[in-house]
Amino acid sequence: MAHSAGRDYGRDMRDQQPDDAAVSAIPPLAPQVVVLFGATGDLARRKLLPGLLHLTRSGLLPDVRIVGTSLEPMDTDAFRTFARSACSQFSRIPVTAGAWHDFAGRLHYTDQSAGAPTLAEAVAVAEQDLGGTPRRLHYLSVPPVAAPAVIHALRDERLVARSRVIMEKPFGTDLQSARRLNGIVHEVFGEEQVFRIDHFLGKEAAQNILALRFANGLFEPIWNRHFIDHIQIDVAETLSVNGRAAFYEATGAYRDMVVTHLLQVLAFVAMEPPTALEPNAISEEKNKVFRSLLPISPEHLIRGQYAGYRDEPGVSLDSSTETFVALKCEIDNWRWAGVPFYLRTGKRMAEGARIISIAFKEPPKTMFPNGSGVGEFGTDHLTFDLAEASRLSLSFYGKRPGPGMRLAKQSLQFSLYEDQAHGELLEAYERLIYDAMIGDRSLFANAQGIERLWEVSEDILDTPPDVHPYPEESWGPDAIHELIAPRTWRLPFARKWRGPH
Repeated sequence: MAHSAGRDYGRDMRDQQPDDAAVSAIPPLAPQVVVLFGATGDLARRKLLPGLLHLTRSGLLPDVRIVGTSLEPMDTDAFRTFARSACSQFSRIPVTAGAWHDFAGRLHYTDQSAGAPTLAEAVAVAEQDLGGTPRRLHYLSVPPVAAPAVIHALRDERLVARSRVIMEKPFGTDLQSARRLNGIVHEVFGEEQVFRIDHFLGKEAAQNILALRFANGLFEPIWNRHFIDHIQIDVAETLSVNGRAAFYEATGAYRDMVVTHLLQVLAFVAMEPPTALEPNAISEEKNKVFRSLLPISPEHLIRGQYAGYRDEPGVSLDSSTETFVALKCEIDNWRWAGVPFYLRTGKRMAEGARIISIAFKEPPKTMFPNGSGVGEFGTDHLTFDLAEASRLSLSFYGKRPGPGMRLAKQSLQFSLYEDQAHGELLEAYERLIYDAMIGDRSLFANAQGIERLWEVSEDILDTPPDVHPYPEESWGPDAIHELIAPRTWRLPFARKWRGPH
């Protein structure tokens, strides 16, 4: 099976020096200045700084300078100390003294309270250090409410030329706010410069959907309403809101996860074959899916709130914010008419899992005798695990050894860790940062698609159904079973994934 839908990246990081053979097929990048807004925040600490270190060590990044800025009062030395701690704690590979010394020399910091002109001066110094006319990549790791001020500051300080901007989700909170934010962004940046990030699409498993479908004659002919009964996309988290109550109270699970993650993954599953594996063609096919989505009805949405949420610091005692949603979506086009898509996500659930499960229709069973076991364990499924292990499983019925015709559920499973190229794996944020640097928008949302998703969500945002309580460490409110009946949810799995051999 294909390892990924695009080019190969990286190398086995056991070697601390860039491997020329591993990166020789990748076109060289122009020098770049990365301006990291929110540089001392949780995302920067856990993902962005360790990711930039990994990209630098892999040999994928060009000559780069990183200018961090945030509201924290610190100087460059203090920021380097902060970054060293973050990378030591969250990097996937050991941080050697030599690798850190090289990376630290690329880091600079300016206190945001000093004003935008000070930031512009720091960028100018970094560009002078690189020489020539390097490109700029602005990463807005800031709350959505702060994004307009950052966009205007970049305009006022003339930092738009030769630049691209990565924007974190959620991109708006409804159709009107999304249109307003798009308008502000488009006053300053062209749409081709804007990269609305969804780290789910940066995962190898999500990209492998394209490879599995379009590179294999086994699957594409049956990827339609004639053979598929329904599809589930499930993102369960064991974490609580974890100190993010102020954000979560204003957002909720639907705005936080469904528009910006689950429906984006749905588009990858449901899209038609693009004319080429290039950004415009992929974006157009995703947008066709979004245009075909029927408006989501409040009758097809279950909202839940875990017991104890109202006891979290910063949460209202009568909060009706949902920490869980399950919904039914329908795509009104030739390929998917009549096939329901079930989406579920929530916090404080029984297990952490991220799966896509495709349930195939059952064949007639009249030839099998009673008691044979056929159909006893549900339909056949193709399941993608979107976790870092990047696994997939194809389940089917097979004959049990021994006399008579007794059937049992069996499965074929694959993991990227069984692929010899798994050492080249990039974490999702690393892949997306790299793609933004080269201008590849294939895995990013665009303005048209985002606005359409808010449009189909208007009814449930205007008149949301009541919130159902659910116990912590459960799979959500009992009402979810009525939503999917007579079908059943795939999680929890009846059988576990097989571990690496």
